[in-house]
Amino acid sequence: MNKTKIEWCDSTWNPVTGCYHECEYCYARRIACRFGDFSTIDGNIVKVTNANTSTPLYEVKHKVKNPYPGKFTPTFHRYRLDEPTRWKKPRNIFVCSMADLFGDWVPDSWIEKVFVACKCAPQNRYLFLTKNPNRYIDLDDRRILPWAENFWFGTTVTRPNEDYTYFENKKYHWFLSIEPMLERFGAMSEERHLPEWIIIGAETGNRKGKVTPKKEWIDDIVDLCDRHNIPLFMKDSLVPIVGEENMRREFPWDK
Repeated sequence: MNKTKIEWCDSTWNPVTGCYHECEYCYARRIACRFGDFSTIDGNIVKVTNANTSTPLYEVKHKVKNPYPGKFTPTFHRYRLDEPTRWKKPRNIFVCSMADLFGDWVPDSWIEKVFVACKCAPQNRYLFLTKNPNRYIDLDDRRILPWAENFWFGTTVTRPNEDYTYFENKKYHWFLSIEPMLERFGAMSEERHLPEWIIIGAETGNRKGKVTPKKEWIDDIVDLCDRHNIPLFMKDSLVPIVGEENMRREFPWDK
């Protein structure tokens, strides 16, 4: 588990790394491909299969020197499962910042083992994010998704036409991360259960075709949050757009 520059959490924890979404703006893929090394794959790293997909997956049983032994191939680092228990002071932990734990390619067994590890260190708050929110619904239907006061399930979207399935079952804490904001969202649907927290941010880096949000795009989200008393967290990437004096860095558990 590592300290992080991600403003809305204290630490990141990556028992699973790698992803098959292929988002053009993905910082995690750049890092893993830059520092990963297939040459470290040996008898300690096994190839596993997922009945739902034909894509390759790896599992690491014991600690290896390279944190991304299969580069951005989805990899389960079994040896990292006990890391949250080492933190005695409570932390807000972003789980799998270098992966999508709820991608269709991820076996249920990996997800369940991560949940068990979280429950073994209840002093922390666990923040999950996915671009595949229907997996939450599927896990809930099969009674795999756990309810806990310190579990927060988030959905990442970048455009208004992307799926941000709402939890009809309001017992779960859930939030929306609009980052990077690539289009104007306008008036989001208010007919169903709204998130308890919204995070917004601009794209960073030097990608060709990089999109810089306009202030009115951000104002739409601010207005929604104000009308429904939803805490809003603006990432530092928005300072050049809205100004430091207009930045909001709110957490739902502080209310």
